[in-house]
Amino acid sequence: MDIILGKRLKELREERNLTQKQVAVALGIHSVTYLHYEKGQREPPLSLLADMAKFYGETVDYLLGISD
Repeated sequence: MDIILGKRLKELREERNLTQKQVAVALGIHSVTYLHYEKGQREPPLSLLADMAKFYGETVDYLLGISD
């Protein structure tokens, strides 16, 4: 699974002092599902990945570790 994505999601969330539940609510998903994304246990669908990038003000490339 995608460890870089999970690491970046966690870093971005913590930088903004948000809980996993707050992010999950904003994205319209269950908090346990978001937890799995942060832990690299699941990969989000492309549409959700785009929503995550938009929510955090980052690019999909950044979230996936393609760019810094």
